[in-house]
Order: sequence, then C-alpha cells, then structure tokens
Amino acid sequence: MGAASGVYKQASYKKEATFGTKPSAASAQSMRRESIDLNLQKDSYGSNEIRQDLQKADFRHGVGRVSGKVSADLSPRTWADFIGSFCKRPFTAAPSIAGLSITISGSGPYTVARSSGSWLTDGVKVGNVGRLTAGSFNVSNSNKNLFVTAVTALSLTVITLNGSTLVAEGPIASATFALTGKQSWIPTTGHVEESYTFEQFYPEVPAGEIFTGCKISSLTVDLPPTGIAKIGFDVMGRALESTTTQYFTSPTAPTTTASLASVNGVLRAGGQVVAVLTGLNINGAANYSGDPVVGSNVIPQFFAGMVEVSGQATAYFDSTALRDAFVNETEIDIVGVFTTDNSATADFISFIMPRVKVNNFTKSDGAGAVIATIPFQALLNGAGGVGAATEKTTLMIQDSAA
Repeated sequence: MGAASGVYKQASYKKEATFGTKPSAASAQSMRRESIDLNLQKDSYGSNEIRQDLQKADFRHGVGRVSGKVSADLSPRTWADFIGSFCKRPFTAAPSIAGLSITISGSGPYTVARSSGSWLTDGVKVGNVGRLTAGSFNVSNSNKNLFVTAVTALSLTVITLNGSTLVAEGPIASATFALTGKQSWIPTTGHVEESYTFEQFYPEVPAGEIFTGCKISSLTVDLPPTGIAKIGFDVMGRALESTTTQYFTSPTAPTTTASLASVNGVLRAGGQVVAVLTGLNINGAANYSGDPVVGSNVIPQFFAGMVEVSGQATAYFDSTALRDAFVNETEIDIVGVFTTDNSATADFISFIMPRVKVNNFTKSDGAGAVIATIPFQALLNGAGGVGAATEKTTLMIQDSAA
C-alpha cells in the first residue's frame, strides 16, 4: 500500500440508464483533465443538550451529497457529453444538404448562393460553420471551414475561419454544403435529463471512489487572449461507493483532439466580426435543487431549474458600439468560433448566443490601452427556430468532432 499520486489517478465516467443506479462496467470513457475533484460532503449536527458535565455528548452525520468540479483544456469532441447534458439536448448531427447548384461570389465576405430550395428550411443558422464537400469546386473553395454570418432562403454570407480566400465560380452542379460535426442547444421543449456515474481510482493505495447520480450543474468556458481555452463543469451527485478495486476496468481511451486556442478563429458581436476582444468568459448554470427527506441519508432526486447563461468580455475601447448597446439597452448577438489551428479544415467549437443584453460597460484608466469590461446576459431568442436564421435558444454549440 502506498500514498496516492495525482499523475496516476484514473478518472472515467459513463451515463446512467437510471438516475443513481451504477451502469455496467463496460464502455466507460476515460477522462482528460487539469483537475477532477469529486468528493462526498455530509451535513453534520451536534447535540445542544445542556449537561452538568459541561460537555457535548453527541454529534451526527446527516444527509450526504456529492459535489466537485471538472476542469480541463477545451478540445473538440472531448466534452460533448457534458455540454449536451448541460443543454438538456444531446448532440445530434448537423444538416448536410446535397444536390445543390452553387454559385460563389464576392471578395470577402463571400456569397454562397443556391439556385433553388432554401437554406432557412434546411436549418442553416447564423454562427454555423460548414464546408462545400461535394461538387467540382476550385480547390480554393472545397472543404474549407466557412463561418455563416447571414442567411436568406437562397444565399449564405460567409467568411473563411482561417482568413484564406475563395474564388468566384459557378453554378457548380451536384454540390453539397455540410455543417461540420454535431450541434446542441438549450431547447424549448423535449428536455433530456441525463446523469452519470464517475469513478476516481488511485492504484497505489489501492482505492476506488464511485460517485452515482451525478448531474452537470454548471458550464464555464474561459477564452483568454493568449494561452489554451479552458472549460469547466460543476458536478452534483447523490452517493459515494468506496472500493479497493477499479470498477471501470477497460474504459475507452481519452480523446486525442487538439486543444483550442482563442487566437485561432472568429468572434462576432453585434453583427460585426471583431478583433479587439482581450478575453471572453461564458458561464452557464442549470440551477438544480434537491432536498433531504426523512428516512434517507441521500437526496433522492435532483430537480431541474431554469438554465441561465451569462458572461463577460473585455476589449480595447476602439468603438462606441458596445457601450451604446449598454446605454440604449440594445440587444446584440455574440458568436465565437475557435479552432485547433489555422488550417482550412481545422477542428472547431462554436458558441452562439443569438440574443444578448450588455449589463454594464466600464473602462480602465492608465498610460496604456483603455480596456472596457462588458458583462452580458444571454436570453431566449424568441424570434428564432425552424425556418429562421437563428435558433430559438439562449445558447447553441457546434462541435466539428462530436
């Protein structure tokens, strides 16, 4: 028996078929991490009996609950399960539209026009990223990440994520425009409640900790101007089972997708692509609740609450646009698409908030650049939905590798 070392800790998870019931040991997923800190917490209470010996004679443990946080680099596919659970909508394949006749025009931004049908009906939204994957296109146009900035029935306005150029051509017959990967969003109906069993195993001890009935209770995304993008999830759970052997003995190996860096990609605020933001944070809270009951030392169920999304941006003060959005209470959109590198087909994750209100606008004062701090609240986009250019949601995410 030895003392545990964090570098040898093995962390894995699997979705539960029934809340609070440990799933079978097969097909769990091994986890990447900066830190995974799950622990059992217990209420406690002591006797307040007044005694002639002047001493406390009784102290008890109360209801237990699991709590902790998962923190890691943000990378495509790696966190799709937890993001989908936070949104209450597992990731599903994004639309792929075939049999098109496509004409490309413009000099950046570009227009991708179809001769018939409707991009809106086919489900393409502002903030989506797609590629022209079939058709005899010029090599400069084929299989590039194209960021959609506007949608009408027959035309998409796009820019390339890596800043490369497209060439005018068309019409190109038998073309396909495919939104890359899968997407999720906070839906207005049909919410899916998912729970997980997590395992932390320390082989040197040996000791295993199996946490059941775990819910993803919050989501945080940190996109600094330099360095690797970060993601975090708060976890709340029901119970701990202690073991001396590993339960998830053959989990699927951790993903190998590269981490995202905020310097690669595109950020749009208020309908304009911006290059002056010095940081962006997105914070989501699922607001679960659960109460103790008589006769049980665990909380029997967690109840869903309102899903809220907020955040904060910092930016050079080079324009009054975001300040005036605060002053005038003007609603804007915020869309960030971040890639693993600067290649034309790099993996990416996008965060689309189609309706945002700026809460405040404060500025620094000093000899250097004036930096504005811009907190915001994302809101339900009631104008979006089927056949519209935006989704009816507070937050939409697209993951190219999910």
